[in-house]
Amino acid sequence: MRQTPGSDIFSMCGQISESKLIGYSLGGLMYTPAHNEKVSDFLISQRYEHLRSLALCMEDAIADGSEHEAVVQTARTFRNLENSVKNGKLSLNEIPYIFIRVKTAEQILPVFEAAGDTGILTGFIFPKFDETNAEDFLECISKINRYADNIIYSMPILESRSVFDIRSRIPVLSAIRAIIDSYSNNIINIRIGGNDFCSALGVRRRMCDSIYSIASVSSVIGDIVSIFSDDYIISAPVWDYFEGTDTSDTSWANGLANEIQLDIINGLTGKTAIHPSQLRIIDKSLSVSQNDFRDASDILKWKDDRLAVSKGTAGNRMNEIKVHRNWAEKIIIRAAVYGISE
Repeated sequence: MRQTPGSDIFSMCGQISESKLIGYSLGGLMYTPAHNEKVSDFLISQRYEHLRSLALCMEDAIADGSEHEAVVQTARTFRNLENSVKNGKLSLNEIPYIFIRVKTAEQILPVFEAAGDTGILTGFIFPKFDETNAEDFLECISKINRYADNIIYSMPILESRSVFDIRSRIPVLSAIRAIIDSYSNNIINIRIGGNDFCSALGVRRRMCDSIYSIASVSSVIGDIVSIFSDDYIISAPVWDYFEGTDTSDTSWANGLANEIQLDIINGLTGKTAIHPSQLRIIDKSLSVSQNDFRDASDILKWKDDRLAVSKGTAGNRMNEIKVHRNWAEKIIIRAAVYGISE
């Protein structure tokens, strides 16, 4: 289900753009192959309570040579959803944000025409996004938005070898930043392809590890956050584990929740998901604590003309208006979208 503005909590942060709100509201972006015939069925029946955003993948999730089949099925999926909205079976706000992950920029226009300009498609995801293809991807979306009735947004994924390799990383990230700044109003989220970086090393984390346990991958994440987070929302890499046949085993959920806390403290918001069982954990982990919410509210409502520092509401930490304002704004937005935990 889509998150819509209107909460009184948002007023503390001033004006929030639609693109920024969507970027914070994606929760667990769940991937499925674009030629999955069951997509419209589970969306119309609202089978997954915590499904906020969905990616129809036309890249790694489908076999080479099945691109045409994926486009045809995508057209069917969107046609079924459009008919359900017209027939009153569900409203547009009951459909999650839907993105299509293409393989190349050349796919964007035909895929957009197949999906239709109905307000159901939220945007496109660009894999292997770097300085060699960034302009092509973003200019295609810019051209579509010159005539489309509804804004189509962009989500680049940073996962290329040139981003991972420390010898080229900073120049490449700087070049990417220079390009996307010209299209900044259209970019709602920058995503990190953590598994691609792990693949370059031939490693993968266990349930008791986190992506931050892999030093070289953690350093890439840190550099991406340093270069982009002042103006862009950055989402965290996928967690490989989900609920299995033994539903009493919650090791996967504990590992996911732990990694999300590390994501948050490292400046990331949201997560890529690969299974519906992950969505509830992601939503819960993105909610904010009572203490964080109260402290963030105090910071954003600060009225003392003499002091710029005070004791937190729990009495055990410092709140400093100049230092903690950016943190407070993120906490308030997360509270409005994901709620306040007990």
